[in-house]
Amino acid sequence: MRDHADVVVVGAGIMGLSIAYQLAKLGTTNVLVVDKSYLCGGASGRNGGGVRAQWSSEANVRLMQESIRMCQDFASEMKINVWLRQGGYLFLVRDEEKRRSLEASCKVQNECGLPTRMLTPEEARKIVPELDTDGVVATSYNPDDGVVFPWPFVWGFASAAQKRGVEVATFTEVQGIETSGTTITGVHLRTLAKDGGRETGRAFVRTNKVVNACGAWSPEIAKLVGVTLPNHPHRHEICSTEPLKPWLRPLVADLTDGLYFSQSTRGEIVGGIGQTHVPKGVDQRSSFAFLGLYARSLVRACPVLGHVKVLRQWAGCYDLTPDQNPIVGAIDEIEGFFQASGFMGHGFMMAPVMGKRIAEHIVSGKSTPLFDRWNLRRFKEGKLLSESMIIG
Repeated sequence: MRDHADVVVVGAGIMGLSIAYQLAKLGTTNVLVVDKSYLCGGASGRNGGGVRAQWSSEANVRLMQESIRMCQDFASEMKINVWLRQGGYLFLVRDEEKRRSLEASCKVQNECGLPTRMLTPEEARKIVPELDTDGVVATSYNPDDGVVFPWPFVWGFASAAQKRGVEVATFTEVQGIETSGTTITGVHLRTLAKDGGRETGRAFVRTNKVVNACGAWSPEIAKLVGVTLPNHPHRHEICSTEPLKPWLRPLVADLTDGLYFSQSTRGEIVGGIGQTHVPKGVDQRSSFAFLGLYARSLVRACPVLGHVKVLRQWAGCYDLTPDQNPIVGAIDEIEGFFQASGFMGHGFMMAPVMGKRIAEHIVSGKSTPLFDRWNLRRFKEGKLLSESMIIG
């Protein structure tokens, strides 16, 4: 492992690797990415792979417009297939308050140039005839949204970054971040055996810049320099069924209870649902409670799936903030300590464009209105934001 790096990125998930890759593209190739687990061991390898531009805020819509374009070019740029399927997102709502919210979001999206349409339940059934829309009052549909296969998305960024000189060190845990006053001087690391247990070595890497991009673990990294982040992990579970003949084109999401499901290229129905009562802290275990909750909601929305067999179930962690918006960019307390966390479960889809923006921010030293808006200081100043289109 190199003993000096211009930038150390903590977290080899999709966000950290995207930042590292974009840094290298800008000429900053002396970058070290560390992760205490394996590639795809965290949220980046445990999510549903959705990429959508249907959001309620203009900032998120415009970011995802660019991110989806980057997803479309990903296979040719990174030389790896991520099986991007642009079958759209079909959102369902079951009460008048959510209808008004969905209509307002649709208006924002249309103003940004998206072809999103509000549909009646009857019109929604023309897109997915198998839906039971009893109780559904309105839907919205954007045909350009889609789904990718998460693992090659991560592997593609990792491989491309390494080809440009970035070092990616898995099973490497951050033990401490050394500072002189408010300036970072280096990072203490320990390497672990491939089973993540036994310590195999220690190292100190000199650096003045650290990127905190480890999602649900980001508050623990921030504590190493005395910074308190307001985000916290929240377990989110997903399951996959036996493969079926292809029939479901869009990803269907119910904003009332957080249900979502789509069909993979191999035919499985992959989906999840929001859960209120989950263990505190980072917890990636599966539960029977999820299966019951998910099954009831799925069969309500799509009764034909009532007899389909579940083959696999897993869990990962959303990284939640109090105002459902991320924490991004430089912070006031520590020079050179950049944040890229709190993405509420949609960091995966935003990683291509956010990696580019954060890398430019690090190299240039200049902030942007977006990063000022998403800065950590907003929580102290009471300038909280809003985002209504969160699934799960």
